[in-house]
Amino acid sequence: MKRTLLLAVFAMVSMTAFAQTGSGFGIKGGLNYGANGNYFESAGDAARNPDRNIGYHFGVFGKLGNRLYFRPELIYTKTKSDYDGEKFDMSKLDAPMLLGAKIIGPLNLFAGPAFQYILQSEFDGISIDKVENDFSVGMHIGAGVNFGKLGIDLRYERGFSNNEAEFINSNITSLSTSRVDTRPDQLILSLALKL
Repeated sequence: MKRTLLLAVFAMVSMTAFAQTGSGFGIKGGLNYGANGNYFESAGDAARNPDRNIGYHFGVFGKLGNRLYFRPELIYTKTKSDYDGEKFDMSKLDAPMLLGAKIIGPLNLFAGPAFQYILQSEFDGISIDKVENDFSVGMHIGAGVNFGKLGIDLRYERGFSNNEAEFINSNITSLSTSRVDTRPDQLILSLALKL
């Protein structure tokens, strides 16, 4: 079921992106700052260690419309977070379905749901196989500027529901179960090029 839904989203993004000869499609990439469920609490720590929660993303987008537009995207995202000195890495496919509007000149605002499929997660070198929901829904909201074929946007992503990964931490002295919040909660800075 999850794979079927993911394939349907991918097909929809692909068809929309390549059918938009009037509006266009392109490529995008950039950096994300994420905390996977603990963004605002970690902001002070991030100021002291700015590279700690930096990840990256790249993908494709389509755009249909001009003043008011629909912009589906398919993005590979790699995030990195720090939990009490331990590193949590996650790779995922994101499919935001954004509705946007040109406001003034090159400035535009957009928002919409984002479908997420977790490909891989790892906590301090331990691969995590048991993620509560490897498919989830969140939202993106942001603003951008376009200069011809080049666009820059800043957006906030937040997951709608709790999502945890569970793993067993075993060492010689103790055996314990740990949980890590895998909800997306990040700022995303992107550079886009319309082809």
